[in-house]
Amino acid sequence: MDQNPNLESQIQKLEEKAKSSQLPQYLFEKIEGMITLLRASLKSGSGTFINFESVSNYINWVISLPFHKETKDALDLNLARQILDKNHFGLDSVKNRILEYLASIILSLSQNPSGVLHAPILCLIGLVGTGKTTLAYSIAEALGRKFERIPFGGMGDARALRGQSRAMADAEPGAVIKKIIHAQSKNSVILLDELDRVTEAARADIMGVLVELLDPEQNRAFTDHYVDYPFDLSRILFVSTANNTTNISTAVLDRLEIVQMPSYTDEEKIAIAKNYLFPKIRKQTGLSENQLLVDESVWPSVIRPLGFDSGIRSLERTIDSICRKTARFIVEGKVPHGSSVHVTLDNVKQFLTA
Repeated sequence: MDQNPNLESQIQKLEEKAKSSQLPQYLFEKIEGMITLLRASLKSGSGTFINFESVSNYINWVISLPFHKETKDALDLNLARQILDKNHFGLDSVKNRILEYLASIILSLSQNPSGVLHAPILCLIGLVGTGKTTLAYSIAEALGRKFERIPFGGMGDARALRGQSRAMADAEPGAVIKKIIHAQSKNSVILLDELDRVTEAARADIMGVLVELLDPEQNRAFTDHYVDYPFDLSRILFVSTANNTTNISTAVLDRLEIVQMPSYTDEEKIAIAKNYLFPKIRKQTGLSENQLLVDESVWPSVIRPLGFDSGIRSLERTIDSICRKTARFIVEGKVPHGSSVHVTLDNVKQFLTA
């Protein structure tokens, strides 16, 4: 075969990468066996590039697993409080629950830094736009850990979580292993987002995988079907979100600690709009502080352009629309040079309409 010299060179590189990585002994011996078989097939003339690609993909995935890598935890509850306050306005009851949760984790880790986390799995329940995903990120930031997110919305096959056997065409690891490899840390925070939105047909299978994922006695030997070797997830901190608990199985709910996300009041939304969203979006749009001014009397109309909304996503879109329309006025020359756009009760509808 003309490809043999080239393939032999690439096999040599794979072997060197496997030897330089700190793999568990059994897994290293398994890879050595695969390389030996691959060489034998090439010598006999039965080897193909497809065989090499399959073995190469497997080895590259496996040597990327962070068997011995983790980040150092930040065991500072005051810092955690500052981060929660920085990222979220209001939500005092939820913040207090999270601080209590972090305090137990910090105490456990300070006493046994390399031990298994037996902390309950937080499940943030609330309507769209109430800050569930951002709170999960804040937990990771407070602990100084890497953050990864697995979206469950529309997930229709448990193999998306647990991977596919290498016997199948186009096989690859599941989302859990992929996220761990991306984080390059075996103690990252992984958000299981929108648990209630998996498809009806696959719900039972996916919930079955979740039962194992969320149990520290089982997940210390989680086996992805592609990797086919147990990986210890006991140092991973899982956080989950859902709009409601209706479609989450009882077995999974038993492993979750439910935290109900309250809706934002009008006063809270005005404060969030003025102090957080407006300055951020104005800057992202390329506007200076003096180019767009909004009257105090306008904010009640801005937070409720179409009536009540429990979250802040529509509020974010409304402010974004105001900033973009202002940017267009300036670029088209409709605003005199050096002047500012002033949003008042008299002209606010002009900015709120599509």
